[in-house]
Amino acid sequence: MAFNVQTFRTRSLTAMIFAAVMITGLLLNQWSFFLLFSVIHFGCWVEYQKLVGLIDPEYKNITPFHRYGVMIAGWCLMLFFSSDSFQLLGIRLNELGWWTGLVFLFILPVTETLFTRELRLKNVAHSAFGLVYISLCWALMMNLYTTRDVHVHDTNFVLQAWFFPVVIIASIWINDTMAYISGSLIGKTPLSPVSPKKTWEGTIGGVVLSVGTIGLLSYYAFHFGALTIYLVVIAFIASVVGTVGDLLESKLKRLANVKDSGSLMPGHGGFLDRFDSLLLAIPMVWLFVYFLFR
Repeated sequence: MAFNVQTFRTRSLTAMIFAAVMITGLLLNQWSFFLLFSVIHFGCWVEYQKLVGLIDPEYKNITPFHRYGVMIAGWCLMLFFSSDSFQLLGIRLNELGWWTGLVFLFILPVTETLFTRELRLKNVAHSAFGLVYISLCWALMMNLYTTRDVHVHDTNFVLQAWFFPVVIIASIWINDTMAYISGSLIGKTPLSPVSPKKTWEGTIGGVVLSVGTIGLLSYYAFHFGALTIYLVVIAFIASVVGTVGDLLESKLKRLANVKDSGSLMPGHGGFLDRFDSLLLAIPMVWLFVYFLFR
């Protein structure tokens, strides 16, 4: 596809504003981190329910308690997976999430049965998929926010709590930007019918440049060693799986017959449009980090 200068300028401007908000939330403190991803979590849920309602009109008729209760239940999952450093008035958020989540797991099906003539298992399945697709992702992101000691060149290097979340997001952003640029300049071979504008050339270019950039930055920061290899692997996982996440959200939008999931950012769409890559990438990176540091 031809390189559109105006589109690129619009995307760049809104991306810079968005990046400023993201960086502030990621780096200011743990509560800005928590607030940022809580807002993202609920924003993704609102758009997901809208898309599913367009795909399956019956889902539009779920009760308000179902609609908002499942969002809160997903948020409780985020609380449950948070690290022990998240405490409020001496109460750990993971304990609060556990007990509140249990209450919602009990109340939701009871209320759904009482206030509807029949229990629509299909609607329950749509919401259950949302809990896995959206809430589990941001819950694992909360879990990644913790300080870790890493042995690098005979010294113990302390990785700040925000380190892995920032690496994942940076990898995705670099991949998306470079895939767009390289695909616009040299892309010829369509990647998938689900997203006709994506090309193999752009996809490969995005992955290579993302891995290369993260690799170079980590080399200069830590010199070549185990941590550099770990970060290169994380960048590769985030870039490849993130592309699959992008295609999955494109499939949902195609089924719903909409161009964007929302209108959060001009040129970028809504919450799901902006974070679709992360929704699949974070669980895969979390598994890698978990087995690496367990």
